[in-house]
Amino acid sequence: MKPRAESTRRKTRIQRENRERILEAALDVFSTYGFRGATVDQIAVAAGMSKPNLLYYFRGKEDMQHGLLDRLLDIWLDPLRELDADGEPLDEIRSYIKRKLDMARDYPRESRLFASEILQGAPRLRELLSVQLKSLVDEKAKVIQNWMDQGKLAKCSPYHLIFSIWSTTQHYADFDAQLRAVLPPEKYVESRFEDAEQYLEQLFLHGLKPSI
Repeated sequence: MKPRAESTRRKTRIQRENRERILEAALDVFSTYGFRGATVDQIAVAAGMSKPNLLYYFRGKEDMQHGLLDRLLDIWLDPLRELDADGEPLDEIRSYIKRKLDMARDYPRESRLFASEILQGAPRLRELLSVQLKSLVDEKAKVIQNWMDQGKLAKCSPYHLIFSIWSTTQHYADFDAQLRAVLPPEKYVESRFEDAEQYLEQLFLHGLKPSI
């Protein structure tokens, strides 16, 4: 019984590792070619596996993308979840901008996968966006609105403030090829995220300071 149990554990571990290996390969392929342009053959090559072996773990590319998007949405919500209603408003907005830029730097493939899904009309994420994401954004928009009502932030639309932070921070992942083409090489390599953080803090925090 003991050797069999050990063999089962080893098989389970190998299966988990193979699934993760396939998902990593799928993430590379989807973020490069988009869901429609990606093929199971491309993913199998990227994973270093045969197509039949890959299809043992996933029924097709839809199954792989669903697994990636489920994991991605949870990661994507974390920075907004951390916005603390009891914190200092400008400090909380500054920290949120930094967390979103950190995600653009650390999860560029995931950001491009998410953008690709949204541009297709979010067929695989529509329900999660309209329930999970909407609920969280509604909650945090009320927090921001409360800060504004207390005179701690200049008045504006909380929703459009959140949208603007999303668009300006995720730009550094989704349009990386454009940044690489336009920025001086030393700025692209050495300081693009630091420069972006400094600029976005100035842009948002200056505009959000309440009038005295």
